[in-house]
Amino acid sequence: MRHGISGTRRASVAATVALTAGAVLASGAFASAARAAAPPTPTVTAKGGFVMNDGTAKTLYGKAADTRRSTGSTTKIMTAKVVLAQKNLNLDAKVTVQKAYSDYIVSNTASSARLIVGDKVTVRQLLYGLMLPSGCDAAYALADKFGTGTTRAARVKSFIGKMNASAKSLGLKNTHFDSFDGIGGGSNYSTPRDLTKIASSAMKNSTFRAIVKTKSTKQKVTTKTGGYRYMSWTNTNTMLGSYTGMIGVKTGSGPTAKYCLVFAATRNGRTVIGTVLTSTSATTRTADAKKLLDYSFKK
Repeated sequence: MRHGISGTRRASVAATVALTAGAVLASGAFASAARAAAPPTPTVTAKGGFVMNDGTAKTLYGKAADTRRSTGSTTKIMTAKVVLAQKNLNLDAKVTVQKAYSDYIVSNTASSARLIVGDKVTVRQLLYGLMLPSGCDAAYALADKFGTGTTRAARVKSFIGKMNASAKSLGLKNTHFDSFDGIGGGSNYSTPRDLTKIASSAMKNSTFRAIVKTKSTKQKVTTKTGGYRYMSWTNTNTMLGSYTGMIGVKTGSGPTAKYCLVFAATRNGRTVIGTVLTSTSATTRTADAKKLLDYSFKK
């Protein structure tokens, strides 16, 4: 009888050992499979890049993420953010297009919303002209409207001061603006991480979100003579409509900045936002952004 009990116990112990060993092997196999499934870190052409989970602010990717670089027209994200942060903002307030805005475009060979001198456009329309065709004339009009001072130069300086104050309020130590549109005098810079944080903050505004996800728009504006005309603007961000879940944000380019893109996309309730700076062409900046988004959504 004692031998029978002992045999049963031995069998039970052996079975337990076998089960435990099997569990250990299985867990090891699962862990190996998980490691094998981890997406490889992408290689991008851009000199700098950063991506984060917009909901948790967790870093998903970084390449020279804190290196200061020229930002080109991605600067206009902050331009729009400052405008939209104004107290008692009336988006339907009208602004008369000044000759100075068109002269600025011509003298700088700058990207334009093709605003016509004497037309009356609303603040909302200027924001569309700023963010879709990347109008430096629209940026100038907004800086002139929302800066303070008795001269245009003073108002523009004041507005740029507000841009820098906004960056400081976000705790950004590697960002500085010396222009309202990215055509700076050598001290207009940010980093992939900082720009991503600026965009993340801007995207909390519903008007900003609605504008930057718009592929194209046709806006009715009042002419100098009291009639009206239609302005048609197309978004320079070609990822809208071509990348599933894309919701913005802004392209940029320039002699020093080369090609830049701040981008955001949402899939399965998860929003990823990031930046690439100093890529080699419009094609490669888009390819860089797609790689980083694909990678981030798999993490």
